[in-house]
Amino acid sequence: MERIQMPDWITRKRNGESLAEEEISALIRAYTLGEIPDSQMAAWLMAVFFQGMNAQETLALTRCMVDSGLRLDLSGLGCPRADKHSTGGVGDKTSLVLAPLVAAAGVAVPMISGRTLGFTGGTLNKLESIPGFRVDLTVPEFQRVLEKVGCAMIGQTAELAPADRKIYALRDATSTVECIPLIVASILSKKLVEDLDALVLDVKFGSGAFMPSAEKAAELAGKLVEVANSFGTRTCALLTDMNQPLGAAIGNALEVSEAIEALQGGGPADFVGLCEDLATYMVVLALPQEDPEKVRQRISKLMSSGKALEYFGRMVEAQGGDPRIVDHADLLPRSRHQHVVRAASPGYLAEAGARGLAIASMNIGAALNDPAVGLVVHKKVADLVEKGEPLCTIHYNKEALLSQVLPSVEMSFRIRQEKVQPPALVAGIIGAKPGK
Repeated sequence: MERIQMPDWITRKRNGESLAEEEISALIRAYTLGEIPDSQMAAWLMAVFFQGMNAQETLALTRCMVDSGLRLDLSGLGCPRADKHSTGGVGDKTSLVLAPLVAAAGVAVPMISGRTLGFTGGTLNKLESIPGFRVDLTVPEFQRVLEKVGCAMIGQTAELAPADRKIYALRDATSTVECIPLIVASILSKKLVEDLDALVLDVKFGSGAFMPSAEKAAELAGKLVEVANSFGTRTCALLTDMNQPLGAAIGNALEVSEAIEALQGGGPADFVGLCEDLATYMVVLALPQEDPEKVRQRISKLMSSGKALEYFGRMVEAQGGDPRIVDHADLLPRSRHQHVVRAASPGYLAEAGARGLAIASMNIGAALNDPAVGLVVHKKVADLVEKGEPLCTIHYNKEALLSQVLPSVEMSFRIRQEKVQPPALVAGIIGAKPGK
């Protein structure tokens, strides 16, 4: 076993030197076991934040974090497995649709999800707004739900990638989240333990994402795809625009309701379209012999027919939730008050700032773990707007908080007289293409 030399490893990384795989392995093992204090690990993370890691180091870090705990064996399911991961966005509730949708298409979805980080919403927080829904399943319970339904959505357990669980918390506390090698290892360590055949990544950019530009998003996506493929998991990444919210709803219960609407055959066009894009890639990468166009048609039919909704209801019930929500959205938490923000002038919507709207949702009560609060945006960029027309509805429970967030919500919308070109939601694709 490599001797622990933490001061030397910190110094070398601070000076821009690289560490060998056995050194990274010893570091990760020792920290996971509690043999390295948070103070030293925080210093090493900060050195990595500023100096980065080369491709070999990033691959080694990912492998060590994957191997820090249990790796699932899901071969007994008798069908291919696929998952999706988003780097975090405003109004991004695609996972709630994708898990049952892809399961309905014959591909199992073992999804390990995360919580709210910064201003971006977390899938687990959304699921917990469903009365009774359990995200804390044990590994055997997780496997039983997968066998019964074909999909399951849980949080990270103590057995799965425990190194990431510990390091992720420290990164959040030390402002070292936005570091590409650390992001790559963190994301993939949770996904590669799932025994996947295919992985689709939704790497977001813009004001409502951690990656500010499409160029930085492409850099992250390229490294994610490269590392995941090296593990034998067929992987691709979509680069998606997060300068405005995805869909209409921002807020836990509101987003669950919108996901159910999409599974009923409705929902906002941008949200539904992205769900169908991601689901198509998940299925075709898991079943590469399938024709992409036929898969896309099947996915669309599973959405419009309500078949995917059946799988969602079965998953909710299997994880302890109230399955009646698929037909009775009023069983979800609902705010006591609503306030409509209206357009002060006519024109075309030029901006619906995702970050400002997300922060407003947090400040209206989401940060206080109130699942009922949030925003519903009624217009998309390039839409024609009449004076006095609703731009957004704020759902809130505490009167005192409304006055605090109202100015920032109003400032998030910008209207201009000249016609505006609607932005493309998917800016590019990196990695394996369907049919390849």
